[in-house]
Amino acid sequence: MGLTIGVDIGGTKIAAGVVDEAGSILATCKVPTPPTPEGVIDAIADAVRTVSEGFEVEAVGIGAAGYVDDKRATVLFAPNINWRHEALKDKVEQRVGLPVVVENDANAAAWGEYRFGAGQGHDDVICITLGTGLGGGIIIGNKLRRGRFGVAAEFGHVRVVPDGLLCGCGSQGCWEQYASGRALVRYAKQRANATPENAAILLGLGDGTVEGIEGKHISAAARQGDPVAIDSFRELARWAGAGLADLASLFDPSAFIVGGGVSDEGDLVLDPIRKSFKRWLIGGQWRPHAQVLAAQLGGKAGLVGAADLARQG
Repeated sequence: MGLTIGVDIGGTKIAAGVVDEAGSILATCKVPTPPTPEGVIDAIADAVRTVSEGFEVEAVGIGAAGYVDDKRATVLFAPNINWRHEALKDKVEQRVGLPVVVENDANAAAWGEYRFGAGQGHDDVICITLGTGLGGGIIIGNKLRRGRFGVAAEFGHVRVVPDGLLCGCGSQGCWEQYASGRALVRYAKQRANATPENAAILLGLGDGTVEGIEGKHISAAARQGDPVAIDSFRELARWAGAGLADLASLFDPSAFIVGGGVSDEGDLVLDPIRKSFKRWLIGGQWRPHAQVLAAQLGGKAGLVGAADLARQG
């Protein structure tokens, strides 16, 4: 199969791109994400029609945040769009006249990294995305593993602290409450409130108050040596690395790929993740260690991965 289109549905915008067999994006367009479920479907169709002009496109892949069924056709549940058993594949196909494959957005990003990014050369890869929440994807034996019902790899909602922090999913103690962008901001605010004298740079980058601390401030402050910002990254990394050690016990991959906005800080967060992984890996002194790699495709991974999954059929 030749050219395909990948669609990445975000909270504020929908991005579509024409992607070739090498994973190169030939054309892109972005449209605002409408407030209604049906409006989102119309916007996807509009983006596909716009970006496909001048190209012979054969299929469309859509990355959607939520549970996607085993047939890669229906969004069973989407937390940010009011989709409940939404027949997304059929509705978009009717509008654009092309075959459509629907995939969970973290799975699509994982596949993109496996095929064209940091996962090249590996047969067995586990991906995690450290963004606002924590997502994941499983590639074992060169295949994306989705589970019997299509909703595997929801790593962010594995409970790591019994009766821990309340999660948006309704459970308590989920991994993403301790290893995510939201967790990073919480750590920084807690520490800045307790020892403001150690957070002078961090507070100065915001509005001077603990309540004004944002993720971008923590990153900038850590690069300038702010003790609270650095310690906040270390706390996030401690939880992330320990979680990877648990996943190694389950899947024994040759590589973990860490993506998402938090991972954009590079070795500032990846080095302590690697140290934590090594610390908590059961039998680590006697067994081979998986590599912990930084994602390479950035925000393009989901779009590229969705397009390639559409090519796979």
